[in-house]
Amino acid sequence: MKPGPSAHRHPPRPAPRRPWIVGVSGASGTPYAAAVLRGLLDAGESVDLVISRASRLTLLDETGIAFRDAHWESDLADWLARGADGGPDTFAKSVAEYGADVRHWPAGDLAAGPSSGSYPAKGMLIVPASTASVAGVALGLSKDLLQRAASVTLKERRPLVVAVRETPLGGQTLRHLVALDEAGAVVLPASPAFYAGARHIQDLVDFVAGRVLDAAGVPHRLYRRWEGELGGARTGT
Repeated sequence: MKPGPSAHRHPPRPAPRRPWIVGVSGASGTPYAAAVLRGLLDAGESVDLVISRASRLTLLDETGIAFRDAHWESDLADWLARGADGGPDTFAKSVAEYGADVRHWPAGDLAAGPSSGSYPAKGMLIVPASTASVAGVALGLSKDLLQRAASVTLKERRPLVVAVRETPLGGQTLRHLVALDEAGAVVLPASPAFYAGARHIQDLVDFVAGRVLDAAGVPHRLYRRWEGELGGARTGT
C-alpha cells in the first residue's frame, strides 16, 4: 500500500526572524534610544542594534557606560536599566527578563546582515540621528553599517524613521532632511510635548520614543494620548 500524500509532507518552517534595526548615532540623546529599545522589547519585537563609534562617546558621557563589542549584552542591560536622569536600576527588567531577541552588529562590519537588502528586516529607526548621519544617509555615503543599513532600508521601501536631534538646523541639514522625506523616510525631530502631562524628564523622553514607535506602527503605552479634552493631563483624566 502506497503512503498517502501527507506522509511526504515536511513540518512547517518557522517564520523568518524580522527585526527592527535600531541605529544609534553620535548625537546627544541616548536616553531616547534606550526608551525606544525598551518599547520595542515590551512589544515583543526583535531588534538588531547598531551603535556608531561616535555614539559610544556620547553614551559614555551621558551615562558613564562604556559600550564594548565583547560585552555588549551586559552593557546593554546596564544602559536599559538607567532612567533618563542617569539613575541606575530605574527600570527593573533586565534584557533577559524581556525574553528579548536582540542582536548587536559592530558599526564597522559592512558585511553584517543589515547591510544587504535580502536580510529580512521590518525597517529601521535612527534614534538619535546626528546631522552627520542624516547627511550620510541622504547622500548615500554608507561610510559605516548604520548609514548602509539606512540606505538599504530606503531602497527596499521599508519604513525608516529618523529622529534628528540637533538645534538650530542649518540650511544644508534641512535640505538633507527634505531629501530623506522625499525618499520615503519619516523625519521625526526629537521634540518633546507637554500636553501629555509630563512630570519628570523620563516623561519627556518617553513622549519622543512613543512618537518614534507610532511612526513605526509598534504599539506602546509610553505617553498619554490626546483625547480632545483641555486640561485632561493636569487632572489625570
